[in-house]
Amino acid sequence: MTKQASNYFWLRIGSVLFFSSLFLGCNTSDIDAKTKQVFRYNEHKNIGSLDPAFAKDNADISAINQLFNGLVQMDSLMDVVPAIASSWEISENAKVYTFNLREDVYFHTHSLFGTDKTRTVTANDFVYSFDRLRDPKLASPGGWVLQNVESYTALNTHRFQITLKSPFPAFLGLITMKYCSVVPKEVVEHYGADFRSNPIGTGPYKFKRWEENIKLIFRKNNRYFETNQAGEKLPYLEAVSITFLADKQSEFLQFIQGNIDYITGLDASYKDDILRADGVLKPSYASSVKMLRAPYLNTEYFGFYMDSEVSEYQSELIRQAVNYGFDRTKMMRYLRNGIGIPGMGGFIPKGLPGHNENVGYDYQPEKAKQLLETYRNESGNPQPEITLTTISNYLSFSEFIQRELQSIGLTIRIDVMPPSSLKSAKSNGKIDLFRASWVADYPDAQNYLSLFYSGNFAPNGPNYTHFKDAQFDRWYEEALLEIDQEKRLHLYQKMDALVIKKAPVVVLFYDEVIRFTSIDVRGLGINPTNLLELKNVQKN
Repeated sequence: MTKQASNYFWLRIGSVLFFSSLFLGCNTSDIDAKTKQVFRYNEHKNIGSLDPAFAKDNADISAINQLFNGLVQMDSLMDVVPAIASSWEISENAKVYTFNLREDVYFHTHSLFGTDKTRTVTANDFVYSFDRLRDPKLASPGGWVLQNVESYTALNTHRFQITLKSPFPAFLGLITMKYCSVVPKEVVEHYGADFRSNPIGTGPYKFKRWEENIKLIFRKNNRYFETNQAGEKLPYLEAVSITFLADKQSEFLQFIQGNIDYITGLDASYKDDILRADGVLKPSYASSVKMLRAPYLNTEYFGFYMDSEVSEYQSELIRQAVNYGFDRTKMMRYLRNGIGIPGMGGFIPKGLPGHNENVGYDYQPEKAKQLLETYRNESGNPQPEITLTTISNYLSFSEFIQRELQSIGLTIRIDVMPPSSLKSAKSNGKIDLFRASWVADYPDAQNYLSLFYSGNFAPNGPNYTHFKDAQFDRWYEEALLEIDQEKRLHLYQKMDALVIKKAPVVVLFYDEVIRFTSIDVRGLGINPTNLLELKNVQKN
């Protein structure tokens, strides 16, 4: 038996044992019916922690989202809506936020709560959770979320108030992040660092069992506070089962065989099997698979290091020539089967207020040639050459652009690095042209424009290109204080247009969320952050 076959064998045995114990005493027909009430998915990247203070990676966030709630949450349209806070008020100076908490939110059961094995959430629980998030001893990667918070306090049992140092219009969106989930002091302090594998929250599902790198099980929280529009209690399903096959092709095979209910993303190993070249689901899967797709808050790009001492990278002519010199539409059709939106607008992605599709670069090879010729004449450099540093997963994109740029007379060399090495090198200004992407931490365009503010130079901030422009900085600082949404969006668009004209980046494409589910899954939905939301899911 091969290692892969052996792993699969024990995975299936584990599944059988789990469901046998879950439904002990049921006959075969009962088990068949009840297993349809379990949502099964795979994480090819292992989960590192179930503690919301460490909800940094998508795999962790997807699991943690089933277990924990915060004050507020995002709906599928990226609007901030109530969660544990039923309502809130914002002061006239936009610095004081007062949240009114629901009185029917209970923590998952645990003996540490005493005789009742649970208790309701209070404002003091948020004080503790925020204190913990800011505690340097914990070293949470999410502590930055509260950097503009001056103070917070429990006004009474169910009123919680936050005061900001300065107005920040995106604040409500910021605290929808899972870092800001409420946790119970008595349980956290009992487990300490082991809270990562003994999570107690308030979410629609509660923790049951975790065999790391093998299987993770959640069960339905029967005391969950949210309901559907008809007033029926959520969630619908009895359990969530997560496996950890590392290979994406194996994950796809498990999906096609009906052993998992959902996969997300489009991997090269199976994209041509399931999709036509135009991004449409192949007819052979129409009776068994549903496909969902929507704009994803992710901009894929190449970045020029503006402090480079090499003239090619300093030249706006070269940077604009690269932007004009390749066909993004053809690239997406042949390399992504039409999944993703060609990056011919600004840096702010499609699907986010502030996106402007009219400020970017389309494919104009003759204009690119003219820009290169102007550079040659002005610089005296007859053979300009640049080197692009990328990772192996994006080698096909890099080679496509290399061929396109060679046809207009620009030599581009490709250097492939491991992801960790590339991340370190771009943070420390060691490479002149690099492949990167930016996924929104919170759904506000300021999140993207922060990459070009001079006060955010890497390695102490996300400005990896070291772009610096005095007008941009003035607009950026003005937008941080502007509470009128229409005026703020206008500033965002002006900043975005300025960046694109100066061309410190080459926008490749705006990604799309793509989900494949089995035909019997209902209510999964889709959202621009690709957050996995299972409380509304049902299975036929």
